[in-house]
Amino acid sequence: MKGLEQALSSLGEIPFSQDFGKLCRVTGLLMEVSGCPLAIGERCEVETVDKKRIIAEVVGFNRELTYLMPLHSLTGLRSGARVLPATQHPRLAIGPEWLGRVVNGVGVPIDEKGPLTGNATLAHQLPPLSALQRRPISAPLDVGIRAINGLLTLGRGQRVGLMAGSGVGKSVLLGMMARATDAQIVVVGLIGERGREVNEFLLHTLGEEGLKKAVVVVAPADESPLMRLKATELCHAIAAFFRDQGYHVLLMIDSLTRYAMAQREIALSLGEAPATKGYPASVFSLIPRLVETAGNSSSEGSLTAIYTVLAEGDDQQDPIVDAARAVLDGHIVLSRALAEMGHFPAIDIGQSVSRCMGLVTTAEHRHQARVFKRYYSRYQEIKPMIALGGYVSGADPEVDRAMHLAPAMSQFLQQADQQLSTLDQSLVQLSSLMQDQQ
Repeated sequence: MKGLEQALSSLGEIPFSQDFGKLCRVTGLLMEVSGCPLAIGERCEVETVDKKRIIAEVVGFNRELTYLMPLHSLTGLRSGARVLPATQHPRLAIGPEWLGRVVNGVGVPIDEKGPLTGNATLAHQLPPLSALQRRPISAPLDVGIRAINGLLTLGRGQRVGLMAGSGVGKSVLLGMMARATDAQIVVVGLIGERGREVNEFLLHTLGEEGLKKAVVVVAPADESPLMRLKATELCHAIAAFFRDQGYHVLLMIDSLTRYAMAQREIALSLGEAPATKGYPASVFSLIPRLVETAGNSSSEGSLTAIYTVLAEGDDQQDPIVDAARAVLDGHIVLSRALAEMGHFPAIDIGQSVSRCMGLVTTAEHRHQARVFKRYYSRYQEIKPMIALGGYVSGADPEVDRAMHLAPAMSQFLQQADQQLSTLDQSLVQLSSLMQDQQ
């Protein structure tokens, strides 16, 4: 009798019916479903003709129609296919075991090193961070790049943009910083990049030593826009978790523009009107929401974020570049003209600024950086005239000094990709270069 009672009591856990919707229409990657009233952000499973299931997420609705976007490619769908609510939202266990691993946009490992484990659960949503909970930026972050350490010093907890056109050296510069930084953990997001570049970044740019303290999240260009969105947000969730555990974390997203483009694809599919250069208004509200999750919290850890931003046509007034520049704590501009001259990293010191440099540097350091920038700017102004013989030595003492310092300043700003310079080394070299101008 006891066994019968247990069997009867277990019947209450078995659903006698199951609600499901029907697939009505597929336009591009957007699926329209009737009879499946779920909330935005919930996941569904869409049956294919071969009885497999495609995971999709609710991105919008219109009266009785629900709009879904798949996490992977759409194959094997037919009109009237069943759409069932996902039985459960998978939870990600996270811990130090994630270091050295490569995962996709939903946290599934793709490096063939086995499943991921951990003693904590990773939040599904972007972690909220109140303005009053942010610990002030008070310590510098060493990134191993002489031009940045000396003239654009970053602070732990700062958010900075790396602005450049295509093929100017953004990814190489990210790899150099990932290898050289004194941050304890590096979280790298390769969002919307070419698939070929993923292995190259892991093997050559990041390297074996860099990978040991890194978590890499990959969503190449052939992934769905929803997966690219999820991958970017997963990077922030991972970085925020380690920050709240007391680690100093460096988050690197390549690129923020691909994240914006993914949101543009979804928004336009849902019928949202384009605003600026084809970008809907939701894109410009999503970028601040994303970057505000980075930075310091009330914990002892820190979260510094570096975002590459693609300036289409090298236009520094591109809407995404402009939006990122407005919400970040500084921007580093890479110049195509410098890159074409073989000047690497191709950092345009005149157009770049670190808004937190004054919080983490001494007055002497800031004075030396200002003097360097002034002489470098004067030399760039007079350089075309020098080539044409239009400047006579002695006409302007400051220009004469700038011309004298030009080779040393150019050497200071250039750095081979395998040559790393610590913060202390950078300051010593800057002081040596500017010692006559104190």
